[in-house]
Amino acid sequence: MGLSEVMGPLAMQPALSKNVVDTLREMITSGTLEAGQHLKETEIASSLGVSRGPVREALTQLANEGHVELRRHRGAFVRRLTRRDVHEVYSLRLALERLAAERAAQHITPRQLAQFDEVLDRMRAVTDDYTPDEAAALSLAFHDLVYEAANHSRLMQSWLFIRSHVALFLRTRNAAHHDFVDVGYKEHKLIRDVLAAGDSARAVTLIEEHIQRPYSYLLADLPEDDTED
Repeated sequence: MGLSEVMGPLAMQPALSKNVVDTLREMITSGTLEAGQHLKETEIASSLGVSRGPVREALTQLANEGHVELRRHRGAFVRRLTRRDVHEVYSLRLALERLAAERAAQHITPRQLAQFDEVLDRMRAVTDDYTPDEAAALSLAFHDLVYEAANHSRLMQSWLFIRSHVALFLRTRNAAHHDFVDVGYKEHKLIRDVLAAGDSARAVTLIEEHIQRPYSYLLADLPEDDTED
């Protein structure tokens, strides 16, 4: 699919390059821009109604984030997911989420519990015709709240740094394994309940079990690569 078919003009705002970054990142994590797709500066600029400068800046930032590969004399391409990517993001997420769960159990407020319940109500209402994007968005909304409840600004910043990668992984996993109706609400409800009970140790255990399964599925679906350590 051509870029002009999936992009529209951006509103002219001061942080224009950030708007381009956000637009392209969302299109990559949602699968609108596919792995290996050539990201042509002129085509993106024309489709979004911006100059090539903000596009070039955006592609550089997305390359730094690991979403785009810049090839000498060839341009920018959507990076293909590798097993090393999965291992690195999973290990980092595991470390972050252990701390987030431990702290959330200690600091969660009634207002935050109500927000968890709102997300859980949306999960419980999901039907069998859900999309991978819908399931990923609900999972991310829940885990955003875990980090918010942890009351640790630098921990939240670290989560936001890898969040788009987690979104891509969840979408890929959900597209291959259509089981969110069976496990999504149940697993997240258990986590919510132990956070409400203030049980830090149990919260950490549940978080570990919860995030391990989708990553094991994702690894099983990926071919071996030459970058694993």
